[in-house]
Amino acid sequence: MGPIYDPIIRVESLTAAYEGTIIIDNISFEVKRGEVFVILGGSGCGKTTLMKHMIGLYKPVSGKIFIDGEDIVSAVGDRRRRILRKIGVMYQKGALFGSMTLLENVRFPLEEFTDLPLPAMDLIAMMKLKLVGLNGFEDLMPSELSGGMQKRAAITRAMALDPQILFLDELSAGLDPMTSAELDQLVLSLARNLRITFVIVTHELSSIYAIADRVIMLDKSVRGIIASGRPEDLRDHSDNALVHQFFNRKAASNERQSELL
Repeated sequence: MGPIYDPIIRVESLTAAYEGTIIIDNISFEVKRGEVFVILGGSGCGKTTLMKHMIGLYKPVSGKIFIDGEDIVSAVGDRRRRILRKIGVMYQKGALFGSMTLLENVRFPLEEFTDLPLPAMDLIAMMKLKLVGLNGFEDLMPSELSGGMQKRAAITRAMALDPQILFLDELSAGLDPMTSAELDQLVLSLARNLRITFVIVTHELSSIYAIADRVIMLDKSVRGIIASGRPEDLRDHSDNALVHQFFNRKAASNERQSELL
């Protein structure tokens, strides 16, 4: 067993661009092992862009991103594949394969990245489905699942290879409050019982208060981080007007209302 790095994620002086435009300029932060870390901010601030850099989909203009002590930005070949095996990703739309059953969706990463026999892969997939409360639904197609069940299924597939870190993009988007609350409880259970580190992109205030150990808030006007800390502390003690408006849902200026809400 190799050394244990804490923080499990370290972002150093990251500058990120999209289609030639700088979105994030020279930001640094850390994610501690085992915590639920939330990235939030207004529309266009770079939340999803940041997440895609952290999972290795985009290459930054400059800076480093350490995953469990290894820089994913400079890693290539087997080293990069080894780093990527430590993370799982749930995208906003779930990205389940519509032509596959739930069991086949969860089994897919095992087929792609392991040499396990099919019965073993099925057993692992069934165990993961039971872990998120989807046992008994393994033969259904994604179109037969509710929105909340699809999100659970996407989380399950992201967990198939036992990653140390799960990235979730807009976990509660499009869901009713009760279903969102159930997903929040699932995240807390997985973080507590399996010691999975979560990095979650969201703007849902109730979910942030329910699950986040710490947050960073991005703002496109500064192309960076305008606040970091526990959500309750930012709500009660921030002297930044935008942060205060977000966490207290006070009326924002006309120009910023749609971005904050």
